[in-house]
Amino acid sequence: MAKTKPLILILEDEKEIASMVSEQLEEAGMLTQVFHSVSNAERYLTKNFANLMLLDVDLPDGNGFDLFQNLKAKNIHIPVIFLTAANSEILKVKGLDMGGDDYITKPFSFPELIARINAVLRRAETAQDFQVTQNAKLTEEPFDFCGAEINPLRLEATFANGESEKIGRKELGIMIYLVSNPGTVLTRRSLIHAVWGVHADVKSRSLDQYIVKIRDLLSRHECDSNRFRTIHGVGYIYEKDEEAALAE
Repeated sequence: MAKTKPLILILEDEKEIASMVSEQLEEAGMLTQVFHSVSNAERYLTKNFANLMLLDVDLPDGNGFDLFQNLKAKNIHIPVIFLTAANSEILKVKGLDMGGDDYITKPFSFPELIARINAVLRRAETAQDFQVTQNAKLTEEPFDFCGAEINPLRLEATFANGESEKIGRKELGIMIYLVSNPGTVLTRRSLIHAVWGVHADVKSRSLDQYIVKIRDLLSRHECDSNRFRTIHGVGYIYEKDEEAALAE
């Protein structure tokens, strides 16, 4: 079976450079999608998947760093290699501290660029081995959910009486998103985007079925389910403790 070619999004305002990069990457066995403005690239990524983005820092209608932050705020996670003509240590550190995967300064050689892209793609593929949902990894630390200890690595819930029960991947993702946003009303759409991804075609009815599974799990082991409530017509809310739940 032929290996699927990775799609590389190139966001570069200098059209000649973007064209040369695209040509070299396609010769190296990749697919490319070129954009020259922040707005068009952001619009594309809200509806489509790409394996990696080559992101210029200085763009005519915005800043590459700002775009990267906006995508993360929308729960759109894509490996990024920053491109810039400025050989600035400060910019390099900023890009990496924000979560960028690599940084390369213009002018660059195409063999080096291709090697860096392949290295980032390999790391991303390895990381996905531990990714059970869009927002949950097996490497997450155990956490409390309504009095049950949830162990992501074992996909297991342990209760006050010492009993344990396996949980599904989607249930884990939902619980992690809830405990990560305590005291906040979370819409069904935000939950779906967090757990399945922004491009997933998942209906509210499917989400509700997983919520029922979580409630049944809590009920069977007499957990404090008052901390996890439905906000009718909107979504759900999770409180850190019973005191906060009673205050509500």
